[in-house]
Amino acid sequence: MTLPLLRSRPTLLASATIAAAALVGTLGVTTAHADPTPSPGKPPGSTTQLPAPKVDANSPGLKLADGGTLAPARVVDIKSVVEDLGGEERREDTNTDVTFALQAEVLFPKDSHKLQPEAAARIKAVAAEAQKNEATKIRVFGFTDNLGTYEHGLALSKNRADMVHRELIKTLGSNVTYEVRGYSEDYPIADNSDEEGRKKNRRVEITFPRGAAPGSGSGSSPST
Repeated sequence: MTLPLLRSRPTLLASATIAAAALVGTLGVTTAHADPTPSPGKPPGSTTQLPAPKVDANSPGLKLADGGTLAPARVVDIKSVVEDLGGEERREDTNTDVTFALQAEVLFPKDSHKLQPEAAARIKAVAAEAQKNEATKIRVFGFTDNLGTYEHGLALSKNRADMVHRELIKTLGSNVTYEVRGYSEDYPIADNSDEEGRKKNRRVEITFPRGAAPGSGSGSSPST
C-alpha cells in the first residue's frame, strides 16, 4: 500500500453530530511504556457508525400522560465527528474527550514504523490541541487492518504508537502521563472488505481529556 506524504494545507471538512445516551467511561492510565498486550474490551473513544434514530414528534407515545411528571434532567454525551475529505485525519469531540485518528499513510511508509518526513508537523498540531486543553493524560493507540498475521499487526501497531508518543514528547514534555498500546486489527472503524475501509483502519489515535471552554471559569473535565 502506497503512503502519501502529509501536506500542510487547509482541507475542506465535513461534519456530523451523533448523540449517544451512554457517558464515555474513564480509562485508567499508566506510564509511557505501557504493557504492549492489549487490554480486553473496547478501547476508550471507540464509536459505532449507527445512524441517529428517527423520531415522530406527533407520536402519542411522546405526550405526557395526565398527572405525569418529567424525569430529572441529565447530561447526554454529545459526539461531534469531523473528517477531512481524504480521510487522512478524523477528529471526535465528546463532553469529556478529544480524539484524533491519523491514518498510517500520512505518518509512515508501508509496513514500517519510521515516521515520514512531514509527519512531525501533523503530530505537533495535535500536541498543540492537547496543550490548549491543558491535557496531562494522553492515550496513544495504534491499529492496523486485517491483512497479514495478527501478531505482525500487534507489533507494528505498538511500534507506530511508540513513535507518535516520542514525537508528542518533543512538544508536551515528559511530565504528561501517557498510555501507549497497539491493538493490531482489533476495533476497526470501517469495513475491512475493501481498501477504502482498510485504509481508515490503519491508524494511530491520540486521545486526551477535553478542557473547559474558554471563558467558562471551570477546570478540565473528568483517546499496515
